[in-house]
Amino acid sequence: MENGTKKVWHFQAAANGAANGNGNGKARSKAAVATIREVRFALMDNLNKEDQRPLIELGHGDPSSFPCFRTDSAAEDAIVDAVRSGKFNSYGPSAGILPARRAIAGYLNNGLPYELSPEDVFMTLGCAHAIEVTLTTLARPGSNILLPRPGYPYYDACAANRNLEVRHYGLLSDHGWEVDLEAVESLTDHNTAAIVIVNPGNPCGNVYSYEHLKKIAETARKLGILVIADEVYGHLAFGSNPFVAMGVFGSIAPVITLGSISKRWIVPGWRLGWLVISDPNNVLRNSGFVDLIRGSLNTSPDPPTFIQVSDDTLK
Repeated sequence: MENGTKKVWHFQAAANGAANGNGNGKARSKAAVATIREVRFALMDNLNKEDQRPLIELGHGDPSSFPCFRTDSAAEDAIVDAVRSGKFNSYGPSAGILPARRAIAGYLNNGLPYELSPEDVFMTLGCAHAIEVTLTTLARPGSNILLPRPGYPYYDACAANRNLEVRHYGLLSDHGWEVDLEAVESLTDHNTAAIVIVNPGNPCGNVYSYEHLKKIAETARKLGILVIADEVYGHLAFGSNPFVAMGVFGSIAPVITLGSISKRWIVPGWRLGWLVISDPNNVLRNSGFVDLIRGSLNTSPDPPTFIQVSDDTLK
């Protein structure tokens, strides 16, 4: 209290949207807690503390917390060798050091009908950072993005924090959680920038077929939008559909591939991911979009260096 009046803190106005009068602040505040973690924490906080029965956490997404899951010794040895070499103690380039980008390009080239180069690869602080950079680059007044429902809620939160309108398309549960392409077409207008697909799916666990991925690319080309392919679970594919990288169809529509080492190598705490341009027709480069990605990374924290290992280790 000051002179009998209640102190007003101006950040409160921004938090509830009063600062700009359009509710964007309120949307950003709501988006900040619209995550699976918040739901999980709420459930944990409301457990009966007197109940002594053992608890199995089905919402735990970090296998490295359990002693039965360890990363390969090759990854640990690479870290030790890099630290002892003294070569990686300085700030690296915003897009990542060349050996890192070269290794990722070689790793992702498997199965592609064209060849990625290190210039197509941008290293990030985990896949979450790759999502942030991509959505920051897409955000402009009035723009919107298509997200799957159900889907990974971090995209919704990032979009809201960038005033990027979200339009949700459905997944067809009776057809292997495939994208409802008719819904996609009905949701799209001249302000739609991209469609996000998560393959293998989170949270549905589906793996899209080659034929369905091609239809997604053809639809994106028809609509004039790019495809953001979240493939962080690419090496956790089970069932009859083998995993196919969306980049295979980069010649049909430009693709931005997001991934990380966290799931395959069981090292989510290492925070190492990538954003890769799969666009052999250079649509994104010619439009200046790649320059925007580079500019966004230049205003972000420097990504960690990538430990150079042999090509055989990554395969």
